[in-house]
Amino acid sequence: MKRRIIILVLLAMQIVYSQTKNKTADALFDKMYYIEAAKSYELSVKNGDASKETLQRLGDAHYFNTQMQRASEWYKKLLEEYPDEVSAEYYFRYAQSLQGIQNYELAKKWMKSFSEKQKSTDSRAENFSLKTVTIEDIKKIKPQFLLENLDINSAYSDFGPMFYKGDLVYSTTIDSSYLKTAKYGWNDQPYLNMQRGKISPAQSNVTFKERFGKEITTQYHEACVAFSADENTIYFTRNNYNGKLKRDSKGVNNLKIYSAKAVENNGTVRWENIQELPFNSDNYSVGQPSVSKDGKKLYFVSDMPGTIGSTDIFVVDILGEDQYSNPKNLGEKINTSGREMFPYITDKALYFASDGFLGLGGLDVFESRLNDGIFDSPNNLGAPLNSSMDDFGYIVNEQSNKGFVCSNRKTGKGDDDIYSFERSCTQSIEGYVFDAISNAKIPGAIVALKSNNQEIEETVSKMDGKFEFTENILCGTPYTIEASKENYTPSSKAISTSENSGISEVPIGLDPALVERRDGILKIKIGIIFFDLDKSDIRYDAAIELNKVVLLMTQYSSVVIKIESHTDSRADDQYNLELSDRRAKATRDYIISQGITPERIESAIGYGETQLINNCANGVPCTDTQHQMNRRSEFIITKM
Repeated sequence: MKRRIIILVLLAMQIVYSQTKNKTADALFDKMYYIEAAKSYELSVKNGDASKETLQRLGDAHYFNTQMQRASEWYKKLLEEYPDEVSAEYYFRYAQSLQGIQNYELAKKWMKSFSEKQKSTDSRAENFSLKTVTIEDIKKIKPQFLLENLDINSAYSDFGPMFYKGDLVYSTTIDSSYLKTAKYGWNDQPYLNMQRGKISPAQSNVTFKERFGKEITTQYHEACVAFSADENTIYFTRNNYNGKLKRDSKGVNNLKIYSAKAVENNGTVRWENIQELPFNSDNYSVGQPSVSKDGKKLYFVSDMPGTIGSTDIFVVDILGEDQYSNPKNLGEKINTSGREMFPYITDKALYFASDGFLGLGGLDVFESRLNDGIFDSPNNLGAPLNSSMDDFGYIVNEQSNKGFVCSNRKTGKGDDDIYSFERSCTQSIEGYVFDAISNAKIPGAIVALKSNNQEIEETVSKMDGKFEFTENILCGTPYTIEASKENYTPSSKAISTSENSGISEVPIGLDPALVERRDGILKIKIGIIFFDLDKSDIRYDAAIELNKVVLLMTQYSSVVIKIESHTDSRADDQYNLELSDRRAKATRDYIISQGITPERIESAIGYGETQLINNCANGVPCTDTQHQMNRRSEFIITKM
């Protein structure tokens, strides 16, 4: 979690801290010297100070330094001692710290408590309510990634990778030879600077190549870079420093994005004309740039006014000549009341890290696919890419499905490590079966997945109508899904899975067995209704068929129909028209007599021989069977 503050100083915290009795510890905490602050607060507790303020700061000192075991212990004590006095934010942090030590069962309890306690305007309350997505759902995501720890990783922090001229530029706290080493009080590590590494032919490893960007290096943090489409402009994150460290009215040194231009001389690149971007401010932080592939948009992270949560992702248009549009917040589909960070934009998707959506713990990496310029709802990319710790800084070559991601998981070499990954394309197919007339979900339907007419898998829809196929499903492949259940007409739907990993959602509607679809028209399917010669009275055998119409309309109380009666071409045209109309209205009257309200029958009209369904018109010789096809009554569903 250190990156959340080292790289974007999250001082716009949702909690206003009160001072404790330990002024020395408070001073260390306010300077973000969390290691020393934690030691001092723990000494206060040993000396009998178990106040709410001390326990809060003690838990936070470990939480901000990603010491989740210790953080969870102190948050537990805090919530046991002051359950009604602390803000909902501490319920959230306790749940996060429990996830960080993989105590997911207890974390679920505190997520629900946070959701119940937090105000409804906090999007995390809904995201962590476990009503729609649970931790189990995320843990069940099919693994898509093969990760490998890189040779360049050190015992300290290495993160913030970005592609550059076929190499990798990244941030590191390895001591730099450019400047006398200074250490950052937060985690007692050197300040961040940048290096360049050579990516192996298999794109699975990186080896050190050279120091990067001597001209833009200061004695403070430089990290998280992006490059213009032609790679002649660099955008980088730095402390608010231009020969002198600047602070806001609260004494906070915020972060800014700077740009510089490449000047090449005899194959050597120097970065000159260093400028800070116009939407920077001394009063808030701006950082973590990412440039769209066409070079027209710059995405970044900030806690500027208009931020939904602690930090949000924003975008500006790159207008040229060092001009930019006003920043635009990406909105509530992407940004939450938590922290959204480390954006990486491609032609196909936005990748970013967040702790505002439900995840496995700390920051998780999410993917939001881009469709017609609109971002889809973000999807958690699951384990092993994500872990119980912080996972962030995802970049990818979508042609090869290979890239790099950062994590401070316990199996790494140091604090933050960079991992290479290869993403396999995995698919699952899920959906639900529903009644096409009432939209009610249908349990117990048999659902089969087929490819080239060969059945691959069969399942049964659950009580909520849902079904799922997960085994041996290929990307970019056509499939057919068939669903059936007693008293319904079987239905099938052809789909083709995406070329990218994901879930294909397939709802399948089943028509009741008494309903048939022809050319987009719904009709109630019954047998032939017979009338005596020159009569319109409803016979006993006709009533049996009409009772099927009554049954369906009783089962589906919203159904409205119109009745159409037809004759064959024998007898006089006008006679047939009048006879069919009498029969249509007699049919209507019978249905009403069985308890169906009149307004549910839109019309009852006879059409005589004007709508023959074969060639048996006047004067055309036809058999009785052929004429019989035209003697019919139709019950067309007009509303459902």
